[in-house]
Amino acid sequence: MPDTTYLVAAVLVSAAVTWALRALPFAVLAPLRASGTVQYLSTRMPAGIMVILVVYCLRDLPSAHTRVVPSLVALAVTVGLHLWRRNALLSILGGTTVHVVLASTLFSR
Repeated sequence: MPDTTYLVAAVLVSAAVTWALRALPFAVLAPLRASGTVQYLSTRMPAGIMVILVVYCLRDLPSAHTRVVPSLVALAVTVGLHLWRRNALLSILGGTTVHVVLASTLFSR
């Protein structure tokens, strides 16, 4: 069994390393917040990421209409809800619900 001093030292070293690893991103990123490039990217990236996610989700759609229709209707519902309410959570939940309902009832085969 290890000595008590060794165990305390191990716990203290682990705590220090954990604290340092959690504090490091904040210390490194603090000077970047005033950067013009970071401010520009913060306004443009959300739309860019959404486009990438849509392309990724729709890239493997099969040619059979029974699989395409639920996805495209859910996409339209998601976009429509977001344009109407500007609420990301509502848009995601609404689109997901429509897709699950259509895929598991009307277009299940």
